[in-house]
Amino acid sequence: MVQMVEWGFNIRVGDTVGMRDCTFGGTDEERAKDLQQMIDDPKVKAIMCARGGYGFVRIIDKLNFTKLAAHPKWIIGFSDITVLHCHLNRNFGIASIHSKMCNSFPDDWNKAEPIQIETILSIKQALTGEKMKYTVPVNPLNKPGKAEGVLIGGNLKIIETLAGTRSELRTTNKILFVEDTGEYLYSIDRMFWNLKRTGKLEKLAALIVGGFKVKPDDPGEEFGRSVQDIVLEKVKDYNYPVCFDFPIGHQRNNFALKCGVVHRLTVTGEQVMLREI
Repeated sequence: MVQMVEWGFNIRVGDTVGMRDCTFGGTDEERAKDLQQMIDDPKVKAIMCARGGYGFVRIIDKLNFTKLAAHPKWIIGFSDITVLHCHLNRNFGIASIHSKMCNSFPDDWNKAEPIQIETILSIKQALTGEKMKYTVPVNPLNKPGKAEGVLIGGNLKIIETLAGTRSELRTTNKILFVEDTGEYLYSIDRMFWNLKRTGKLEKLAALIVGGFKVKPDDPGEEFGRSVQDIVLEKVKDYNYPVCFDFPIGHQRNNFALKCGVVHRLTVTGEQVMLREI
């Protein structure tokens, strides 16, 4: 985390970094205690998760967010950290940052690829109060339009599994972004049906589709539809803007987004722009 020190931040490493409990970074109790201490400590101004994977759902109900609600601080991460983004938005209206985590920082900044540097610098921009603004290439399958709303979202599989829980997203009048990795096309189709059948697509302000690393179909079991086909089928009855290929997700071009903050999305035939307002 040398880069963050060079940005002028003081760094404190969590107690559970380096611990192991099978696949987890420590036991549920150890991880919850470590995060709770950082949430409650007034000297800690932001918390960046070390990595994603799986496990946050095991501790979300062990955490007390009373002090965070009274004195909000940025919590940063993506993938499995979608559990936390959704929970904070649903229950407390607390903003958080969807972005790369500690394990995405390069060991040698001088050898990092330009896109890696640019995406990590977007975290600095978010942390230092800059208004976020992204202009991305046009996908011909985009649905044009303009929308304003609170930006919410994250990993599609996580959003699906939170349905019916205290962490379930409320999407009315929101700009929803989704991404995923390692899923079959039929599974992505099923997840988007879940969004539709639970009403999460009906009253959106807009939909942003990020990176989707698709698992190849098994031979003889070809699904026959693309991610774009899947999405457009589910939103065909709605008039809000939709854009594809936004630079977020399990990929190098994974830029920081401020969840819980009002943004404006403009989708035209010439450009796609997402701007914090």
